[in-house]
Amino acid sequence: MNTNMKPKRILVVDDEPSLTRMIKFNLEQHGEYEVQEVNVATQVLGEARRFQPELVLLDVMMPGMDGGAVAAQLQEDPGLKKVPIVFLTAAAKKVEVASRGGLIGGLPFLAKPLDLKDLLHCLRKHLGR
Repeated sequence: MNTNMKPKRILVVDDEPSLTRMIKFNLEQHGEYEVQEVNVATQVLGEARRFQPELVLLDVMMPGMDGGAVAAQLQEDPGLKKVPIVFLTAAAKKVEVASRGGLIGGLPFLAKPLDLKDLLHCLRKHLGR
């Protein structure tokens, strides 16, 4: 990593702590990212306001509040509305991602299980690196 470049802040939201830990570990190994995990959907807005992420990786299906509702909250917040959101979903396969142009409801998405190369490519694409 270029030492002059600050790490990009990524907020990872999924109700499976093992998945968020794995994403955090893998992304922070690259040195380009600072990752914050949230495992409870109702805590996302407050944590996003505190952490000020530059991109949100957001699970679609979570207990209590689904990813669509969380995305709507983020997009309605004046300080967060421009933050790119990438959905994570086990409900779609990689073939479906390609056939939909990588979008759900106009937002990009990645199929689980995540492939690290696909994740890094997606982050670079949406963060302009």
